[in-house]
Amino acid sequence: MKTLAFRFNDVVEKIYKLSLDDKLELKSLLENNIAEERRNEILNNFKKAKSEFKENKLHFSSDINELRIII
Repeated sequence: MKTLAFRFNDVVEKIYKLSLDDKLELKSLLENNIAEERRNEILNNFKKAKSEFKENKLHFSSDINELRIII
């Protein structure tokens, strides 16, 4: 774990030394990568829910008290 933290700190230090244009480009790349990961996560959750629905594993309710218990 120390090695990973050390590498992370090195990366952060190097980023701080970049030019403003390079920092903005890196920011854009990271934002796009994060958005793509979130889209994949949402897609995977959808696929899982769809599969559970087909297998009748989902339970729907409009009873607020029942919903509070589940959470």
